[in-house]
Amino acid sequence: MTIGVGIIGGGIFAREEHAPAVEASVHLTLKAVYSRSLKSAKTVAPDASNVDFYSDDSGEGKSFEDLLKRDDIGAVIIALPILNQPEYIKASLKAGKHVLSEKPVAENVKDAQELIKWYHANINEDVVHWSVAENFRYLNSFDYAQSEIEKLGKVLGFRLAMYANVLGGKYFDTLWRKKPSHQGGFLLDGGVHFVAGLRLLLGSDSIVRLAAFTNQLREYLPPVDTIDATLKIKSGATGALSVSFGTTMTGSVWTVGCEGGSVSVSGTTVIGMAKGSKVSVSGSTITTTIDGKEEKKSVEDERSGVPPEVRKWGEALTAGKENPRQTPEEALADLEVVEKLLRSGEQNGTPLDCVLQDVAPVYGGKPE
Repeated sequence: MTIGVGIIGGGIFAREEHAPAVEASVHLTLKAVYSRSLKSAKTVAPDASNVDFYSDDSGEGKSFEDLLKRDDIGAVIIALPILNQPEYIKASLKAGKHVLSEKPVAENVKDAQELIKWYHANINEDVVHWSVAENFRYLNSFDYAQSEIEKLGKVLGFRLAMYANVLGGKYFDTLWRKKPSHQGGFLLDGGVHFVAGLRLLLGSDSIVRLAAFTNQLREYLPPVDTIDATLKIKSGATGALSVSFGTTMTGSVWTVGCEGGSVSVSGTTVIGMAKGSKVSVSGSTITTTIDGKEEKKSVEDERSGVPPEVRKWGEALTAGKENPRQTPEEALADLEVVEKLLRSGEQNGTPLDCVLQDVAPVYGGKPE
């Protein structure tokens, strides 16, 4: 028997990622969609005859609260503007529904900590689970790269560089992104993804201190669109982070250098180099070069990582347990790094400590 799911939100991600992922899961069945308007709710599952739609303009019996009253819906996926999510998370949990809420866990660390504290104090976690989505934790390319890093010994240094020139597009054109009321603008919304990828590669060698400079290169990307920083990890190694949504530079790369070699993830590309050998992934092909001899191996990401993320969520719910890669504390660790980068930038590069990074280890091997 599958778990009935309601999707809360009628935006692009709910329509293009969450709904197809739920429909593809053997453990989940899409039962309902809620959005502020009936028009936007219907865009999430336009061809589904067995999905009910709820909205603020649908009249009596079709509100968000009415959706939560349904016994055949055991879980909800919440994909709303960042500032709106906490009240829907609380209401859903209080109604006894499992929750998978989109990242970030909250708009800021203080609110996130209060929400997490409320969850642990008021919800029976043996019965109801709150999970937070982060699709980068379900990219096969990052899992492969992390498994290679584990073989290469002590981390000597690392680098995260992600550059884009946001000029428009479907995500930018959503009002809450175009005129953000949340801290950091695109750097919060997108930055938690990039930090999650870096944290996955570093494994248990967590970030402990950082110093950053921030800038707004484009007037239409407030409040800031660029971060350049130095980070220190638990072992004492240091690395660099450079992220910009307003530059004409292009490309993305995550690199971790170890005593035995280095491994890089470049976009959908993974490149790894060890003593006397080189391992690289171009698209979905891994090329291993040893003494000039190449060996190719296929590695593919499953879309954006959302399908396996939702599938693993459904599997965990069916088993009656929490998925360790989806805990609120894991998402809080991502958020803390981004927030500290923003605060350091506001203070002209003042070094700041990261104190929320020691969550239960969840990396290594196949994603749970």
